[in-house]
Amino acid sequence: MKKLRPSGRRSPQHATPRTRLAADIGGTFTDIVAFDEKTGRLLLGKALSTPARLVDGISHGMERAGARFAGAEAFLHGSTIAINTMLERTGAKTALLTTEGFRDVYEIGRINRPDAYNLYFRKHVPLVERALRFEVRERITAEGGIHVALDEASVHAACDRLEAAGVDAVAIMFLHSYVNPAHETRAREIVRERLPRAFVTASHELSREYREFERCSTVVANAYIGPVVSEYVRGIDERLKQSGFEGSFLLVQSTGGLYESRQATTQCVRMLESGPAAGVVGAQALCSALDLADAVAFDMGGTTAKAGVIYRGEALTTGAALIGGYAQALPVQIPMMDIFEVGTGGGSIAAVDASGALRVGPQSAGADPGPACYAQGGTRATVTDANLVLGRLGADRFLSGEMQLDLRAAERAIREH
Repeated sequence: MKKLRPSGRRSPQHATPRTRLAADIGGTFTDIVAFDEKTGRLLLGKALSTPARLVDGISHGMERAGARFAGAEAFLHGSTIAINTMLERTGAKTALLTTEGFRDVYEIGRINRPDAYNLYFRKHVPLVERALRFEVRERITAEGGIHVALDEASVHAACDRLEAAGVDAVAIMFLHSYVNPAHETRAREIVRERLPRAFVTASHELSREYREFERCSTVVANAYIGPVVSEYVRGIDERLKQSGFEGSFLLVQSTGGLYESRQATTQCVRMLESGPAAGVVGAQALCSALDLADAVAFDMGGTTAKAGVIYRGEALTTGAALIGGYAQALPVQIPMMDIFEVGTGGGSIAAVDASGALRVGPQSAGADPGPACYAQGGTRATVTDANLVLGRLGADRFLSGEMQLDLRAAERAIREH
């Protein structure tokens, strides 16, 4: 895990470490913790997330906790914005540049079928449609030699079409760039010159391993969530500065470790399991304190449910993961906690389809308007509404009694939808 160090913004009067702040923003709630190392005092705050401007949820949580940004040594942040953007398919309009002849690798994927006996099996749905996947003439060998030089004219031709399509993000994946990234680097420079407003990312920045499908899926995921996540991180950074914070702003990676906000704005995919990974790290620490060697860490938020395993005192990790469920998941080739995740949470919307089957998620009511029982304009039935009707939630005990749930609204939503 990364060692905390003061940033260049720290002023002399705040040179002595005192308070650490931590925030976890989920699809429904924002949690704040402030810890004073000198006194051992721990402050807690919980507030509804603010989807239109998530950074506001942090300020609301800080107010509830009675904590201050000024004078804090570090602000540590775990978030589900990256994984929620992936699971809910609410990312940027993304394009892919790849080696000539390999345009369809991303869609073909692997021949293995996770559900071999399912007659209605459906393959994963790519984050980039075929019309936005463009070929570039170039070829690097497996040893790193240049077999076909980069044809910059084909990159410019692709940029013409990217401009016409109005894409927000561009992923670049050339064969064997993990050995020699020269072509990817130059193509990235050209695309950034031609599309200065677009989020541009190359596969070698994220993974230096072979397997072109997994590497392609990883860089596409980074591009797809990049504009959303980078804007989010910059928004928090700006709010921290405005609030007098002069310490280190660090985000939780999928490994459970930390990285700087500057890196998080470009390598967004490393935040995919940010919030969930922080939860597993916390569960591991709790198991250690309780002298438990083996445990399952389960975390159900407003949008997703996650599970990780602690075995012999250590959280299980992996060098790659499938994001989006067992049957139609997309691979991501980065180190992370071995966490299984599905798009079902407390705010997941339930509905009966044309065949009469009950469907729950992955769409979530979030915090605004939220479940019908929040009485904030939500009309669709959610898991939280069902739990309230079943008596599993107390209408007057929600959010430490600060939020009254509307039982009649929950019942009405279930009857009507």
